[in-house]
Amino acid sequence: MKLKFTFLLLLTVFITVAQDMTTYIHAGHVLDSKKGKWQDKMTITVVDNRISKVEKGFLDIPEDGTYIDLKDKWVMPGFTDMHVHMETEYNPHAYVAKYVDDPADVAYSSVQYAEITLMSGFTTVRDLGGSGINISLRDAINSGKVPGPRIFTAGKSIATTGGHADPTNGSNQALMGDPGPREGVANSPAEGREAVRHRYKNGADCIKITATGGVLSVAKNGSNPQFTIEEIKAITETAADYGFHVAAHAHGDEGMRRAVLGGVKTIEHGTYMSEETMDLMKKMDCYLVPTITAGKEVAEKAEVDGFYPAIVVPKARTVGPQIQGTFARAYKRGVPIVFGTDAGVFAHGKNAKEFGYMVEAGMPAMELFKVPRLHQR
Repeated sequence: MKLKFTFLLLLTVFITVAQDMTTYIHAGHVLDSKKGKWQDKMTITVVDNRISKVEKGFLDIPEDGTYIDLKDKWVMPGFTDMHVHMETEYNPHAYVAKYVDDPADVAYSSVQYAEITLMSGFTTVRDLGGSGINISLRDAINSGKVPGPRIFTAGKSIATTGGHADPTNGSNQALMGDPGPREGVANSPAEGREAVRHRYKNGADCIKITATGGVLSVAKNGSNPQFTIEEIKAITETAADYGFHVAAHAHGDEGMRRAVLGGVKTIEHGTYMSEETMDLMKKMDCYLVPTITAGKEVAEKAEVDGFYPAIVVPKARTVGPQIQGTFARAYKRGVPIVFGTDAGVFAHGKNAKEFGYMVEAGMPAMELFKVPRLHQR
């Protein structure tokens, strides 16, 4: 199954056609994700850059129509990645970049990452944390200024002081300051509400909180809980008022338990998830976004001298290898699953590796394409 699935991914074809025209595609094989099987000899009609019909057989092409011959290809729908970071890509320079790179530098890089992501077959992504340039990138793509996937973004993640996603972690005392809700740091229910409202004001599509410590932040603990249930409830209730769902980064079980009880819609990573939390997620209709690729990549890079700061290395070695096993157990227990990779933690364009890792862990290949989409507000 793994070899077959990899083969199909390699034969995936991604098509962009011009506006104000009708294009007809003869496709040898088209994936019908609803029925969970391949349909042979199909005609796809694209009007003004949108698929309007998929019909059986190689139909006659009107003389005024544009024709694309994919009779010997396997054609799949565009993929959705529910966890990416379009502004960044981790490398040894990443930890000093915030002191060296200007916002314009970040913006230019994000445009490149967006095009790489699109050309890798991902036509929709959920960006779960950046500086806010991800909002401008979304708008530039939507207006046709630059190529890229549809982006639904959280803007800047919400953290606690010193927690994962506190933007001043690792800074010296002169630069550290005391960021608050505007900068995405909240230490009370009232500040949590204010932080959500700032995200709304800035144009975000959803909310991201860091419910536990993280692997790549310059902080010692990678899994401790970092919000109270009361703080999380204040965030999720306010988010609901503004039409947002809430995603929660979480490695440690207690932090993710609080997040689920507090009303978040997705748990990102879920590394040390207990069976009790799995059952709670099923009860609360909360989805796991596993990010197996990120786990494997950070564990690998932790063995490269100087790639991460010394404080990050033991976390990467410990947390990274756990994620695939947790996903396997959660899938078998019936936890709702959404596809997501954490691209940006590793090189953009490698997102599709996640499919192989999920199949390797026990999810049937066809089931991957039935995963629900939660990218709407």
